[in-house]
Amino acid sequence: MTALITAFFAAALLAPPLFARMGRSAFFLMALVPAVALGYSIAVAPTVLAGGEVRESLDWLAPLGMGMSLSMNPLSWVMSLLVTGVGALVFLYSAHYFEPGDPSIGRFAGVLMAFAGMMYGLVIADELLVLYIFWEGTTVFSYLLIGHSTSRKASRQAALQALIVTTFGGLAMLVGMIMLSAVYGTGSISAIVAAGYRGGPDAGLVITAVLLIVVGAVSKSALVPFHFWLPGAMAAPTPVSAYLHAAAMVKAGVYLILRLAPGFHTMPGWLPVLLALGITTMIMGGWTALRQFDLKLVLAYGTVSQLGLLIVISAFGTRDTATAALAMLVSHALFKSCLFLTVGIIDHQVGTRDLRKLSGMARSTPVLAVCGTVAAASMAGIPPLLGFAAKEAVYSTLLETGTTAGLIALIGTIAGSVLTVAYSARFVFGAFGSKPGVKPVKRCESAPVFMAPVVLLAGLCALLGPLVFLLDPLVTAHSAGLAGEGKAYHLALWHGFEPALWLSALTLGLGAVLIAAAQPISLFQAAAPQLPSANRVYRRIVEGVEFVSSWVTARTQRGSLPFYQAVIYVVAIVTIGLAMLLNGTWPAHFVFADSWPQIVIAVCMIPAAIAATVATKRFAAVVIVGVTGYGMVAFFAAQGAPDLALTQILVESITIVVFVLVLRRLPAGIGRSEGRFSPTMRAIVGGLFGALMMGVAAVAMAARDAAPISEQFGRLAYEIGHGKNIVNVTLVDIRAWDTLGELSVVVVAATGVASLIFVRSREGKLQRFEAPAELSRTGRFTPVAEALSAEASDSAQEAGGRSAWLLAGRTLAPRNRSIILEVIVRLLFHPMMVFSVYLLFAGHNMPGGGFAAGLVAGLALIARYLAGGRYELAEAAHVDAGRLLGFGMAIVALTALGGFVWGDSVLQSEYLAFDVPLLGHLSFGTSTIFDIGVYLIVVGLMLDILRSLGAQVDLYQEADEEALAQTISEVADAPHEERLHELLGEVDSLDLAPGSDGGRL
Repeated sequence: MTALITAFFAAALLAPPLFARMGRSAFFLMALVPAVALGYSIAVAPTVLAGGEVRESLDWLAPLGMGMSLSMNPLSWVMSLLVTGVGALVFLYSAHYFEPGDPSIGRFAGVLMAFAGMMYGLVIADELLVLYIFWEGTTVFSYLLIGHSTSRKASRQAALQALIVTTFGGLAMLVGMIMLSAVYGTGSISAIVAAGYRGGPDAGLVITAVLLIVVGAVSKSALVPFHFWLPGAMAAPTPVSAYLHAAAMVKAGVYLILRLAPGFHTMPGWLPVLLALGITTMIMGGWTALRQFDLKLVLAYGTVSQLGLLIVISAFGTRDTATAALAMLVSHALFKSCLFLTVGIIDHQVGTRDLRKLSGMARSTPVLAVCGTVAAASMAGIPPLLGFAAKEAVYSTLLETGTTAGLIALIGTIAGSVLTVAYSARFVFGAFGSKPGVKPVKRCESAPVFMAPVVLLAGLCALLGPLVFLLDPLVTAHSAGLAGEGKAYHLALWHGFEPALWLSALTLGLGAVLIAAAQPISLFQAAAPQLPSANRVYRRIVEGVEFVSSWVTARTQRGSLPFYQAVIYVVAIVTIGLAMLLNGTWPAHFVFADSWPQIVIAVCMIPAAIAATVATKRFAAVVIVGVTGYGMVAFFAAQGAPDLALTQILVESITIVVFVLVLRRLPAGIGRSEGRFSPTMRAIVGGLFGALMMGVAAVAMAARDAAPISEQFGRLAYEIGHGKNIVNVTLVDIRAWDTLGELSVVVVAATGVASLIFVRSREGKLQRFEAPAELSRTGRFTPVAEALSAEASDSAQEAGGRSAWLLAGRTLAPRNRSIILEVIVRLLFHPMMVFSVYLLFAGHNMPGGGFAAGLVAGLALIARYLAGGRYELAEAAHVDAGRLLGFGMAIVALTALGGFVWGDSVLQSEYLAFDVPLLGHLSFGTSTIFDIGVYLIVVGLMLDILRSLGAQVDLYQEADEEALAQTISEVADAPHEERLHELLGEVDSLDLAPGSDGGRL
C-alpha cells in the first residue's frame, strides 16, 4: 500500500513531461496507476471478505506514539474500489475530453493523480493524524482542480470558496483528533472505535472532540450549512466533478462517519446533530435542484441532497444500517459519476449545459441517452436498478430500528427521495427530451473511448440491480462485525411484499405527482420568499473580514519602522511585565559575573551598544554594532564554546558585508525622525524593554525546578550520534526536525530577497566571460552579453597582454581596483574553499559542520566579488543559486525520508564504521548527508545574497550613472531655463550612491 501511494505521487511528478511528449494520449498511461491499485484491492479481496484486514505500519514519531499505519479493512476496501476504479475510468475519459494540444493538461493530470493518491491514502489510513494529512491533501489538490481554468474568475472564486470552507472544517477536525488521541492514549482509529464512547469523567472531552471531527466530516461532504461550496465547485472541468464530487472527495465525510459510528453512535449529541443536518440537507438540496437550468447544477444540488441521505443512514452505526449505507454509497458513486460524465459529453458536443437550449438529444445521441436515463433512473430508485435495491435497504433498516430517531430519519428520507424522483426526471427530460420551439441537436457521435466509461458505469447500475446479491458480500463484510439484533439484513432485489416495497411505491407515486405539477411548482418557487442563503452569509463574512483587515492595516501598517517597533515593545512590556509582577518565583541571589573575562568583554560591548544608538553615519553604526557581535565571539570562546564562537564570527563578518552592500543605495547619514516618538521616549521604551528581558532571563532560570534536558545532550551526542561536537550533532541528529524547519525558512527568505531585488524576473546565472582562442594566453576576458564601461575598457586595453591575478580584474575601472586585494583573494580563495570542506566533514567531532562550512565558502565568494565585481563572482560560482538551494533542500528532505530505509522512522540516522586500505579506520553517519544539504543551502543563500544585493545593485547603480551622464549632456545643451530646471529635477530623482560620481555631482 505504501508503494502504491508512492506510485500515485511519482506519476503526478512525471505527468507534465510525459504529456509534453505524448499529448493527451498520456492519459492512457496515467490510468494504469489507479488500475494497478484496483488490481491490488481485488487481489486482497479473499482476506478482506473473510473479515480480515491487510495492515502496514511504519514508525514515524515513536516517542509520541505516532506511526504511519495503513489498513485495508472491509470498509476501506470498498472505498478503495471506488477511488481507484472510478479514477481509472475518469483518466480514460479525460483522454478525449480535452482538446489536442491543450497546454494545461499536463498540470491537470499531475494534480488529478496527486489527488487520487491523497484520496487513496485517506481511505486506508488507520492513524488520526495520518488521515488528517491525506484529508488536507485532498483539500489542497481539489482547490487546484476546481480552479483549473485560471483565466476564469468564477473558477478562481469557486476554488477559493471550497478551500476556505473545507479547510475550516479540517482545522476543527484536527483539534478534535488531538483531543481524542489525548483521551484514549492512542491515535489508532481502530483502537479508538473499538473502545467507543465510555462516558466517565472524560465524557465531555470525548463529546467535544467527536463533534469537532463531525464538523470536518460534514464540511467535506457539503452538508448544511457548508453545502454551498459544492454547487460552486461545478466550475471545475467535468472529469473533476465526476471524480471529486461524485465518487471520491465528498464521500470522505461519509466514510469518516461510517468509520466512527460503530463506536460513537450511542454518544449524546451524535444522532440528533447528524440527523438534523442530514435531513435538512436532503430536503434543501432536492428542492433547490428543481430550480436549476444548468445540468451540472441539477446534479450538484442532487449530490448535496443524497449526501445528506448517506450521512443520515451512516449515523446509526448498527449492523443493518451500515449494510444499507454502504450499498447506497456504492450505488451513488456509480450513477452520479455516470451522470456527470454524461453531462461532460453533452457539453463537449453541443457547447451548452442549459436544459432550456437542449432538444432532441435522445435522437442525436441514442447510446448516451440510454446511459444517462439508466443512471438517472437508478438515482430515482426505479426497479430493477441498483439504486432501487439500495433505497429498499435504507427503508427496511430504518424501519427495523424501532426508535424515534429511526422514524424521523425514515420520514426525512422519504421526503428527500420524492424530490430525487422529481429532479431525476427534470434531468432526463432537460438533457434528452424534445422541446417545442427549440431547434433539435444534430446527430453527433462520440469516440468509443469517450463513451466507454459512461457505458460501463450505466451497465453496472443496470446489472447490479438484478445481481445485487453479488454486491452483498462486499458490504456485509464491514457490517458483519457490528452490533445488531435479529437476523442480519442482506441485499436482494426482491424481499417480497414488505413495508419497504410500499414505501418505494409511495416515493415513486409522490415523485410522479411532483413531475406532473412541474409548472405550478416552478411558479411557486419563483413567487415564494427566498430562504436564507448560506452562500450570501459566506460572502458577508468574507467581506467583513476584508473590511476589518483593511481597517486594522490602515491604522497599524503606516510604513514607519519606529512605530512597528514601539507597538511590539510596548505590548511586550505591558503583558510580560504584568506576568513578572504576578510571578512568585524570584532568584534568591544574582551572580554578577562568572569570571573576569566576562567583565572585560562587557566593558567593550556596552559602550559600543550605546554608541550605536547615537551614531550619525550609517556605515559607522554598522561597524559599531559589529563590535558587539565580535564581543559575543569572545564571550563564547571564554565560556569554552569554540563551535559557537566560530559560527558567530562568520555570521558577524557576513552580516557586516551584507549591510555595507545595502548601504550603497542609502544616504550616508542617518536621517532625523519627524515622527511623534522623541529620542527621550525611544530611550525610555528601549531601556524598559532591555531591563524587562534581563528580568525575564533571571526569573526563568530561577524558576527551573528540574534538570534541563540539555544536560543529556553530551551523552546523546556521543552514544547515539557518535559525535563529540554537541552543537553539530544536535543540529543534524538530535533536533534535526528544528533544523529542517529552519532550513525551509532560509530558502523562503532567500527567495524573498531575490524577488524584491529582481523585480521582473530572477535570472538563474550571472554573466560570465568568454576567452577567445587567440587571446587565451593573455588572460584578457570580455563580457558575454554586457559591454564594459569606457573606463574599464581603456584599462583593459592599456593592460595589453599582461596576466591578471583574477579573471575579471580588468573589468573594473582603475579607481575601483586593488591589486593587493586581488593578490590576497587569489592566494586565499582555494584554501578557504578547501577549509570549508574540511569543516563540513570534521564538524561531527570538532568545531565546524555544514552551517559554519557554508559560511566559510560564502566568505570566499564575498572576497571574489569584492575584489573583482560581479563578473568575478560569476566565474567563481557559475551555478544557479535557486537550484543550489533546491538541491540542498532535496538532500535534506530525502535524508529525512531515508530514515525509513536505514532506520524505522523519519530522520532516523545510521552510523557505519569500517576499515579501508591505506586510509585506515573510517566512520560515517547518515547525518553527514543531512549536513551536506545544510552546506549547499547556506552556500546557495550566500550566492543569492551576492547576486541580488551585490551584482544586481551594481547594475542598478551603473544604469543610474548612465542616466546621469545622459542628463548632464542634455543639461549642457539645454536652450531654455525651463528645460534646464526640468533636467535638473531628473538628476535629483536618481537614486545615486553618495560616494559615486553622480553623488558627488
